[in-house]
Amino acid sequence: MLSADYPVTMVRLALERVAARQETECPVLVLPNFIQAGDRHHTTVVRGAALRYDQTFPLGELAEQAQRRRVDPVEGIAELDRIHALPRRFPSWVGVIGYGLQSAAYGLILQPTVVSLIAATGFGLIVGLLELATRKNAALRQLLPVLSAFLVTYVAFSLGRLLHMGHDSLRVLIAPLTLFLPGVAITLAVIESSTSEMVSGSARLMAGLMRLAQLALGILLAVQLLGLSWSELADAPVNTLGSWAPWLGVAVYAVAITLHLGPPRGFAPWLMLVLFTAYGAQVLTNAAFGGYVSGFGGGLILILCALALSRLSMTPVAQVMLAPGFWLLVPSSIGMIGVAELASGQGSAAITVMLVSMMSIALGFTSGFAAWNTFARRGTDPESTTEL
Repeated sequence: MLSADYPVTMVRLALERVAARQETECPVLVLPNFIQAGDRHHTTVVRGAALRYDQTFPLGELAEQAQRRRVDPVEGIAELDRIHALPRRFPSWVGVIGYGLQSAAYGLILQPTVVSLIAATGFGLIVGLLELATRKNAALRQLLPVLSAFLVTYVAFSLGRLLHMGHDSLRVLIAPLTLFLPGVAITLAVIESSTSEMVSGSARLMAGLMRLAQLALGILLAVQLLGLSWSELADAPVNTLGSWAPWLGVAVYAVAITLHLGPPRGFAPWLMLVLFTAYGAQVLTNAAFGGYVSGFGGGLILILCALALSRLSMTPVAQVMLAPGFWLLVPSSIGMIGVAELASGQGSAAITVMLVSMMSIALGFTSGFAAWNTFARRGTDPESTTEL
């Protein structure tokens, strides 16, 4: 569950429920990469790569079954081994195409112009190839955010000068670099800090800030190497395609998620529903209150939608429905633009904008959890794992 980015509060609750079902006395200490169960002689350290998105579907089902004692420990361990060994649904080259489409979707949402769409697709394919090439090299993978940010920035601004792209120059950086946004880490940091998990929350926040620093460093190196002026780093949102373009981007994003991450068959309708609901809530909140809190409305409705759908028998657990909507909300708020503006000398303001946009989504999540646990879950199964 930690490898699938569950909050530590949810992991602890699951372990305590499993222990209670097994009639075992088992105090638990849970940190983002460490679990101690029982005493110092019974310790598990979580290491290795995070689970792929497609692997979180059977994991969520297993966690639900274990907490209801519908699976014994031997069967559960065997199922965990099976989950870790699951092959990807599609070949690697399909995943690269999926990430290119994902970048194109963000291009339609953030800067619906022909030039931006072409650039976002091309750079997305390049970053997807880099991610594939470094998949088995841990050292290079640690450098991937810096390398990708540098490459995308250098090529984008070089082409911008040659082709006189103008207003497209800054926003073209956003779409292909969304793979490296630390939105999950910062959101979990806010959720865990709000539930008194200060150690875990602080650790995740620092990890998120380090990822932002890597992106900013790659962008800054390219900017300095090219000798760009501040006038070339302007950000001006432009829509030359029409008001329909961002909504088409959401649909393209759903197709891209399917190709890039390979969720199970039959998930597409629920994916579409969650994405359009979350994005629509964000757009309405932006129109009513402004961009700084648009993520709050999107996060609030997203969590309520996912929790409500998870009560249906044919849907997966809430956690796997939350993830795609969350990945859509972070870039379509104004977080990544803050990283790009950091390179133009607007450091303090950019960092504030960036953190506020991400934290507003996290606060929307926590507010949604609070509302669900206060009202919607009255009279339902108290063993539900959606409670934080």
